[in-house]
This record gives sequence, structure tokens and C-alpha cells, in this order.
Amino acid sequence: MPSPHLIGRFVRRFLLEELDADRNLSPHTRRSYRDCLLLLFRFITARHGTDPTRVTVEQVDAQLVRAFLRDLEETRGNCVATRNQRLAALRSLFRFIGRCVPELVEHATQIGAIPDRRAPEPMVDYLEKSEVEALLAVPDRSKALGRRNHALLLLLYNTGSRASEAARLVVSDLRLAGSPTARFFVKGRKHRLCPLWPRTVESLRSTLGARLDGPVFLSQRRTALTRFGVYEVMKSVKDRAAESVPSLRAKRISPHTMRHTTAVHLLQAGVDINTIRAWLGHVSLETTNRYAEVDLEMKKRALQSCAETVAEAPSESTPSWHRDSDLMAFLTSL
Repeated sequence: MPSPHLIGRFVRRFLLEELDADRNLSPHTRRSYRDCLLLLFRFITARHGTDPTRVTVEQVDAQLVRAFLRDLEETRGNCVATRNQRLAALRSLFRFIGRCVPELVEHATQIGAIPDRRAPEPMVDYLEKSEVEALLAVPDRSKALGRRNHALLLLLYNTGSRASEAARLVVSDLRLAGSPTARFFVKGRKHRLCPLWPRTVESLRSTLGARLDGPVFLSQRRTALTRFGVYEVMKSVKDRAAESVPSLRAKRISPHTMRHTTAVHLLQAGVDINTIRAWLGHVSLETTNRYAEVDLEMKKRALQSCAETVAEAPSESTPSWHRDSDLMAFLTSL
């Protein structure tokens, strides 16, 4: 008789019931959890020669999970953030198992107690306005492919959309008359509306032509452009733009770089941080606040303003605290 604690049956229930039916998580999240479990079972098979269908919950203990996480970094070359993401998936699975089988709560708690590894905060890369214009100048707008690429780049810069958001955009999500906007389906199963510049509207109309439905951005095979296709467009445009603007060669450019660029340029234009948060669709204001730390020009202006204030202040306007003999006598008397 098979063990009642074979992990396979819990994995099936976790993916189909917990993640899908009960929590209604997005397909992207479910695939991420699935990939983590595939990697775990492949690791167990390679390391211990155990058939995944015969692995028990008790065998997947904290020691094995730690070895799996080390393997992700050392063998697969995953970064710390990816390692922590895989650990989060396993914690979620074992919390589910602990709820299903009370006698396994202690075992699940040991998995949940494995800490995240701290990672250095990555620097936010963004482009200068001259670099953005160099990218936008690359597509040949006399051709359909060039018009599509130009519209895609402008939309990414205008809205700060993610690659997946731009790829999923359909014509019905656009409002190009009156007050032009684009509606994006974003992380967390939410929607956000973003205003469009006249320049973006003109470029979108040029690439859409007479189309009234379907994906906004089409591949050369007339199917929806994927997020990987969006990355390829950015890469090809960057390589050509770097010929005229050499500073681009030293930068790693992706659709997310353009998203960072949008945020920093809005900040430079004086847009308040709450508006930028809503513009980008951030849940937490802390996520948006990091853009205030990366703009060197703003830091220089703040430093200059501080220096001017100090220079203008009268040198003997008020006595410094250490000259206040009454205060010092009072503190000494206590």
C-alpha cells in the first residue's frame, strides 16, 4: 500500500486546487510554481536516484531543500532573487501540506523557517533623453515593420509598460480620440489607464492602419508579438542606435530599462511621486521611491540649493548650542 504521505498527490492538489481554484493566481504565477517543483524533482532524481512518484513529504526536509537552493545558485547559476523566489514557492506548498495533514505541521514549519538570502539592491538603469531619441530614430517608418517598432518603443517610453503588458495590448484597449489612453492588464489582476502623448497616438494610428481589433503589435507572421519579441526589438534597435550614440554600448537595455527611464524622466519633469506610482501601476510607494535616489542631476541641484542656502545665511544669526551657557549649566545640573 502506498505511503499516505507521497508528495505527488499534494503537489497536484496544490497546483489545481490551492493556486488555481481557491486563490485564482495568474497563469504566470502558477507556471513559476510548477517550474520550481519540476526543478526540485529533477534535483532529487539526479542526486538520490529516487523516482519522483515515490518521493514522500518526509524526504523533502529542510536539509534537502537547502541543498536544492545551493544547487540552483552553484550549478544553474541562478541569482539570489531567483533562489528566494523558488524558496517562496516551496514555503507555500508546505504551508498547504501542513493545513491538509496536521501531523506534518512541524515538518512544514522547518521548511518555512529557511530564511531568504540577502542580495544587494540592483542599480536602476535608465536612459538619457538623447539616448531615447537615438533609439526612436532607428526604425524605418516607411516600412510596416519600422512603423510597428517605432510605435512599440514610443508606447513603452510613454506608458512605462512592461514587456508582457505591451505584448497583451489589443486594439480595444486603446482610446485614440478625445483624451487618448491605453488600458493595461497589470500584475495583481488589475487594470491601469495611462494617458498617451499626441506623438504616441500618431505612431499607433500609423501602425494600426484600418485594423479595429486584435493585438496592437503583430509579428511578421501576423500573430501577436510575444514579450520575447519585445525584447528582441529592443536589442536590435539598441545595437543600431549605439553606432551614433556610443554611450548606449555600455548599457544593458531591455523593456524594463525603458520603464525605469519613464519614471526618472517624469520625476525630472516635476511629477509627484504618487502620480508616478499610479502611472507605473506600483502597489507600494516604496517601489516608486527608489527612482528618487538614482537621478544624479536632481541630487546635484539639491546640493547646489543647499550650498546657496548656507552661503546666504548670516554667520552669527543665532548662537550655536555649545555657546548657550544657560543650557549647558541646566544639563550639567541634572
